Amino acid sequence: MANPGYGKRLAGDEYPHADPDFAHLSPREAEIAVFVDHLDNGQAMGHKVLAAQHPRYGQQAVRTSLNRLADAGHLRWIREHITVEDNTMRWVTRTYWSRTRRSNAWWEEFARERKGRIVPGDLRPGLARTDEPELPEPEAAPETDPQSEPKSGPEPDPEASTSYLTLAGIREADPRMSLSASDCRSLASLAGEWLSRGATPGDITRAVTEGLPATVNNPGGLARNRLENKMPPKKAKIRQKAAPRRARVTRAVMACMDCDADERTTEIKGGMCPDCRAEFEAAVAAEEAGLLDVGYVPDTFLAVPDAVYEVVDVPRRAAEVRAAAGLPPRTERTL
Repeated sequence: MANPGYGKRLAGDEYPHADPDFAHLSPREAEIAVFVDHLDNGQAMGHKVLAAQHPRYGQQAVRTSLNRLADAGHLRWIREHITVEDNTMRWVTRTYWSRTRRSNAWWEEFARERKGRIVPGDLRPGLARTDEPELPEPEAAPETDPQSEPKSGPEPDPEASTSYLTLAGIREADPRMSLSASDCRSLASLAGEWLSRGATPGDITRAVTEGLPATVNNPGGLARNRLENKMPPKKAKIRQKAAPRRARVTRAVMACMDCDADERTTEIKGGMCPDCRAEFEAAVAAEEAGLLDVGYVPDTFLAVPDAVYEVVDVPRRAAEVRAAAGLPPRTERTL
């Protein structure tokens, strides 16, 4: 599976399963299409991952087949610009799959509809879900005149609080600590802090009265000293899970299935840029002319534990294929 929110995502609005779903594809592409169609949502869709799971085809075969599935209208990469509630932004690339064959115009409209979608915050960073419709902006609360606001009820009587009553009851536990009403009011905040840290009224009484001298000349001062010096430790705070952040898709553009370029720098048709499409069409023409064995899978693309692998210069190999097809050398593209 891919990271949460990434991997295979259904484009939606599909016809029910039927035998002719992939009848327009070659046997190899149809087999891989059925394989992809039965994967769970969120399954990683890279050609290396799929090849490692597929029992018959390796990386090169799967990569070529994914291009053909994109050309046939079943697969697209769409790059989405995400703006999060904290004003952070990022670009993410989604892999959308449709069992039903779609036209280029349908996919273009699908990408345009991504804009404005709300991304729920119930996933880890990546923010991939864009299933929820756009939500209306919350209405601003009407301004009110402070003078017209109803006044709150009377403030609670401090002498009725638990901390005050606890201090007032200490004289019953030990007459030497007969605290006055003024003492109880001034010490109520300290006793309240004890209670907030998990202490009970009995704990406060024992802390103030245990080990008293024979004569106590200043009960209020002694009580303050003991409440401050014997203060229990604060409770360990349980970390609350941060509230999930919502985000919005502010822009969506098509991306090339091969080189990862997108509509900001080049034209994307059928899921591919012009350079990658030229290579793709040259490879298709070579297969149809019998110059390439479509069923052949090099050993270096098979997951055989005991296989001897050789280093392949992929850029040089790609350049040779382009030259053999009569295509000009590939130009470097910068963003």
